[in-house]
Amino acid sequence: MSDEQRLWAVRGAIKVRSNDPGAIVEATEELMRELMERNDLTPERMVSCIFTSTHDLNAEFPAVAARNVGLDSVPLLCGQEIDVPGAMPSVIRTLVHYYAPADHEPTHASLGKAQDLRSDLKAAQ
Repeated sequence: MSDEQRLWAVRGAIKVRSNDPGAIVEATEELMRELMERNDLTPERMVSCIFTSTHDLNAEFPAVAARNVGLDSVPLLCGQEIDVPGAMPSVIRTLVHYYAPADHEPTHASLGKAQDLRSDLKAAQ
């Protein structure tokens, strides 16, 4: 493994069961834990996380869940996903920026029903 580091970004998505603060936090925590495990991420290596949620998820900020998994010192931003007709509802997405060795291979994560969002990306499953 190389000692040289570079900036990477990894995507993740998860479908939330309901517009309930607990459901939003639970799903987002699951997504963040999975991304962190798959990419051997620690908060010290993370630069920032951007979260989006579909218009029907507004009971809680996904960033609350990120703080629950130890990302207190990582800048977090939440926004609303574009409301495209026919798009899958109740989805939280994230884009995480982090430093890792130059030979690292990012592993994206689309969990549960969110796998249907990018079935063309086998690495995201």
